Amino acid sequence: GPRSDAANSRRINHYSKKIVLEVLYEDEQIVAIHKPNGLLVHRSKIADDADVFAVQLLRDQIGTHVYPAHRLDRKTSGVLLFAKNATMNTALQAQFMQQEVAKVYVAIVRGYTDDFGTIDYALTRDDGKVQDAVTHYRTISRSELEFPSGKFATSRYSLVEVTPETGRMHQIRKHFAHIFHPIIGDRPHGCNKQNKLFLEKFQMKEMLLHATRITFTHPELNEKRTIESAIQGEFSRMVDRLQLC
Repeated sequence: GPRSDAANSRRINHYSKKIVLEVLYEDEQIVAIHKPNGLLVHRSKIADDADVFAVQLLRDQIGTHVYPAHRLDRKTSGVLLFAKNATMNTALQAQFMQQEVAKVYVAIVRGYTDDFGTIDYALTRDDGKVQDAVTHYRTISRSELEFPSGKFATSRYSLVEVTPETGRMHQIRKHFAHIFHPIIGDRPHGCNKQNKLFLEKFQMKEMLLHATRITFTHPELNEKRTIESAIQGEFSRMVDRLQLC
C-alpha cells in the first residue's frame, strides 16, 4: 500500500545520503571512482527497482555534471571513469570503442583454471547480432576446501586476473561460464548450486568480479594514466575465507 511505498522511498533516500563514493582520481576534466557492488551506473529500463545511481551520486558529491565514459555491470565493483564535459566524454568514449583502453579485472571462479588462457567465443546480443569477443586470463591462485561440491568431496576455486580484449555486454561473465568456470555470485550466467552454497555457508551473495585497473590516454595531456581500485568488502572477505591470498 501507499504507506509501504513511503517507507521504501524514505529508506532509499536514507541509503543514498549514506553513500560517499570513493574518488580514485580527479582533475579538471576527468574523475574516476570506485563503484561499489550493486550500484547502477545510470538509470536503466532493465533495473527499474533502483533510484540511486552513480551518475547522480557523483554529480551531487563533487558539484558538477559527469558523463560515464564506459559501463560496469550493476553487480561488478571497481574503477569507473567519468568525464566532466561532453567534449572529454566523446574523446574518452572513442578510446573505449576503439579498444585503446587496457582494462584489468579480478574474479573468483569455480574450479581450477589453466595458468593462462584465451577465451575466443563470439557472443549474441539481445537483438540477435553476433559479435566477436576475446578474453585473456591468468590464474593468480587456487584453493581446495574441505566441503563438498556437487558430486565432489571438496570444493575448488581460482582467483583470476582477466583482461578483456573486446568489451561486449556481460562478456567476462559469459566467457567464464562458457569454459565451465563460472564467476561466483553471478546470476544468470553462473552456477546456482555454488551461489546457494555461498549464501548458506558464508552469507555471501555478491558477484565476485572487480574492475581493478584501467589505463587510458588522457585526451588533453596526451599522457598515459593508470587508475587502480583495490578489492574490498565481500570480495576481500572471500579471498581470505577461500584461502586465495
